[in-house]
Amino acid sequence: MVSLILASASPRRLELLKQVGIVPAKVVPADIDETHLKTELPHLYAKRIASSKALKVHDQHKGEIILAADTVVGVGRRILPKTETEAEARKCLELMSGRRHKVMTAVSVIDASGRQKTKLVTSVVQFKRLSESEIADYITCGEWKGKAGGYAIQGRAAPLIPFISGSYSNIVGLPLHETCTMLKDAGL
Repeated sequence: MVSLILASASPRRLELLKQVGIVPAKVVPADIDETHLKTELPHLYAKRIASSKALKVHDQHKGEIILAADTVVGVGRRILPKTETEAEARKCLELMSGRRHKVMTAVSVIDASGRQKTKLVTSVVQFKRLSESEIADYITCGEWKGKAGGYAIQGRAAPLIPFISGSYSNIVGLPLHETCTMLKDAGL
């Protein structure tokens, strides 16, 4: 029987899968270069990275089902970073304050025979107009570390977000409806 390998180091993706009763046999983070190309649009970047992660892990685990994903926060043509510093997080929050942005997750599944499918799911998120103190409080909580766009909707950012359109689980890091459909199609 084939098993599922999650090609991601994201604890959020693992939690989301467990929420719907899917427990990967292994978690094997893909070690790839995630630098975005100079003129690469956010949706193309997400698809390229998710596909590359799946292929990298597939090379080491042929005959298994591989699941990889990449989540990108985009404001217009701009890709926001997975924030590592307070300054980066502040810049992201200031940019998104009072406006809408897109959260795009590309999900890539390789079935046991080696066929790969990649799907992009886009959700729209709007932040309220943030005061300096709201930004400072969010920075202080530290929840932004390593998060695309510098926030986690499932945490302390929730009260700052009056509007979303699309998949909530996508914004957290893995669109569950599409992922479950793809895994079923792959034979899981």
